[in-house]
Amino acid sequence: MTNSYVAKACLMALGLGAAALAGAQTAWPTRPISLVVPFPAGGTTDVLARALAEKLSQSLGQPVVVESKPGAGATLGADYVAKAKPDGYTLLMGAVHHTIATSVYKKLPYDFQKDLAPITLVAMVPNVLVVNAALTPAKNVAELVALAKAAPEKLAYGSNGNGTAQHLIGTQFQASTGTTLLHVPYKGSGPLTTDLLGGQVAMSFDTITPVLQHIKGGKLRPLAVTTAKRSSVLPDVPTLQEAGLKDFDIGTWFGVLAPAATPKDVVARLSAETAKIVASPDFAQRMEAIGAEPIGGTPDQMAKRIDDETVKFAKLVKDGKVAID
Repeated sequence: MTNSYVAKACLMALGLGAAALAGAQTAWPTRPISLVVPFPAGGTTDVLARALAEKLSQSLGQPVVVESKPGAGATLGADYVAKAKPDGYTLLMGAVHHTIATSVYKKLPYDFQKDLAPITLVAMVPNVLVVNAALTPAKNVAELVALAKAAPEKLAYGSNGNGTAQHLIGTQFQASTGTTLLHVPYKGSGPLTTDLLGGQVAMSFDTITPVLQHIKGGKLRPLAVTTAKRSSVLPDVPTLQEAGLKDFDIGTWFGVLAPAATPKDVVARLSAETAKIVASPDFAQRMEAIGAEPIGGTPDQMAKRIDDETVKFAKLVKDGKVAID
């Protein structure tokens, strides 16, 4: 066997190997993808995930199945995805809550900034301060503050769990108004909204999506949104800043992440497909109906947002003395 023959054989083998590798890379996905929601069904995260999953299933040619893994302020679902096989078949519908949990929980079994790879921001949903219209007489923030000061630790507010945005908004609200509220954590917006309507808690700072129909139906009364600008679906509801709470600006963003070691070409395709969906007119229309504002963008832009907000919320958590073992 000549040297030239051996060389040609080696080149052919290398070429076949490269072609096989390229084929393996471009073949993804070949089976269903799991999109993990770290809250129970019925909340904003779940609603957004299902809207996105439907469109991703069409663009990727494989089913994208929404899987609920609630608990521990959204950290159980994040931990599950962080430890999943990094092959592009297990994704997380992450949220602002995860940048807060980093500072709230003293011991997390994962590092949100290191163990998960950002893909694309999906949407921002303003939070809204609502009260049970039948049980709470307050018609505005000033009246609510007066009620709270008259009965410290009596007015209960519900949240999506310890260390979530709703929990931190409630903490900052108390610090800004000099009130003392009773915090009642839930596993998600579904059970929280049920108890809010039933009168087990007087108020919440939840995202607009799960409470919008009850606001329109008159069962819940909106007093203010927590972002710096008013919501397009609740244009007559003032911001907390307008109500006198200086520099109050917290909303809830949602985005897709994957295990950190997921192949770059898979992350790139997921990012491109998700960004395309988020920018589409029909998706924007669906988001507008639930009070959400599409965001989009690159993995690097999402990573910067995560880094910036982790620092921002670390200060709020420290100032509010919020900590969970």
